[in-house]
Amino acid sequence: MAGVRPVFYVSDGTGITAETIGHSLLTQFTETRFVTDRIPFVDSIERAREVAEKIRGAAETHGVRPVVINSCMDADVSLALAESGALMLDVFAPFIEPLERELEQTRQRYVGRAHGMFDFDTYHRRINAMNFALTHDDGQAVDYADADLILVAVSRAGKTPTCVYLALHYGIRAANYPLTEEDLEHDRLPPRLRPYRNKLFGLTIDPVRLQQIRQERRPNSRYSQLETCKREVSAAEMMFRAERIPTLSTTHTSIEEISSKVLTTLGIHREMF
Repeated sequence: MAGVRPVFYVSDGTGITAETIGHSLLTQFTETRFVTDRIPFVDSIERAREVAEKIRGAAETHGVRPVVINSCMDADVSLALAESGALMLDVFAPFIEPLERELEQTRQRYVGRAHGMFDFDTYHRRINAMNFALTHDDGQAVDYADADLILVAVSRAGKTPTCVYLALHYGIRAANYPLTEEDLEHDRLPPRLRPYRNKLFGLTIDPVRLQQIRQERRPNSRYSQLETCKREVSAAEMMFRAERIPTLSTTHTSIEEISSKVLTTLGIHREMF
């Protein structure tokens, strides 16, 4: 299996930090195909040795040295992982020593701090934001007084995953409103949205891509016809222009990029957890 490089995201916690940083790094190397595996909760030497054996197996299968992107805090656990012979990349190593020197203190090796569990107020804000996003998904609830923002778009343009991401990573109470055929008969905002225009952000999408997404959901239906998609996207974009609603195409844009653009445009400043 030449040309394939195995990559392991290994952590004594959830592995989300290692995977997020690792993914950002790997996208810079477009000539290599990576196969990745996230291995969380490696919090003992015994477990680390089991994982090291798995990594050695991947080396034999693929015939190349695996890459381990490691966020384990325990030095002994990291040493046991290194016995695999893989290239070891510690996601914290480049930053810890300079920070220790600058702050004149030694880091505290606690598992789980990267995602806010040590701060229960922050954690509960994320959970509450997620509940809000689910309750206000696809127009199920339309009481937007407590919303931080409202995403507006035709069906399947990327509203729900963006709202979930904003809730989980920023604690943002994000609602979303699906534009119906009735809404799109006019180039004005639906009445229920008008009181909240300063919270609105429009998402649009290439009609061909929208047709592909809808075809997977409801094959060969009127809903998934290309003409339907073209008509709805055109009407939605006309509405956004008429109402001067900030808009972004999701066609070739990641959820992370969409979220960042939305927060910046609406002037919402919230640290990522």
